[in-house]
Amino acid sequence: MYQPGSAGGGVKPSIRIDILSGVPEVLESPLSHSIVGRAREKGLVEIYLHDLREYSTDKHRKIDDAPYGGGAGMILTPQPIFDCIEALMEQRSYDEVIFPSPDGDLFTQKEANELSIQRNLIFLCGHYKGVDQRVRDRWVTREYSAGDVVLSGGELPALMMTDAIVRLIPGVLGDAESALTDSFQEDLLEGPVYTRPAEFRGMSVPDILRSGDHKKIAAWRHDEAVKKTKEKRPDLYKRYYQNRNIP
Repeated sequence: MYQPGSAGGGVKPSIRIDILSGVPEVLESPLSHSIVGRAREKGLVEIYLHDLREYSTDKHRKIDDAPYGGGAGMILTPQPIFDCIEALMEQRSYDEVIFPSPDGDLFTQKEANELSIQRNLIFLCGHYKGVDQRVRDRWVTREYSAGDVVLSGGELPALMMTDAIVRLIPGVLGDAESALTDSFQEDLLEGPVYTRPAEFRGMSVPDILRSGDHKKIAAWRHDEAVKKTKEKRPDLYKRYYQNRNIP
């Protein structure tokens, strides 16, 4: 079992995340740096990596095999996964066992919000051509897709989802309002943002953002978010108005 980074003392973690993978080393660095790494150092979240090969009963620590019925690719076998999950379940109860998969529901901000208030989560990372269906039938409670694309394994989607969840935990972000104004929180994309200098290579920051009138600035940001969403994501724009019963 790997535990990248270190946890701060005296703080009770808001959430524990266990990630099961055949290549846990792929996950180590992203979970030890930036926002997620700092959250772990503060003790706000616990993240543990579990190498499925450590649970294999095969003398060569093999965790995959050819599919029944023939066909290309290899499938993760059920034994190491069952044993790993059962070992974890003996220690605590889990709210969800999540399997990143191209045929899962699209992972959105709504799902990130829901999962961020849970206590214990498991992410099971498939690899090669996936996992034996019996694993999904027995253990998986949620299946999510990172988009209409096939990746080599579930590690990258698991990292993406973990990041989206952790940044919502109170105390993780320096600015408590930052996560609440992210894209998708209100079915809107975030509008344009600017920082210093006010003038750069002939391009200027909009005057309204330098006016000091926070009410007008908030209105401008909202209008820009609506405009950007309508242009880039008409599906979100439609949902935004439908959810608010705006004619």
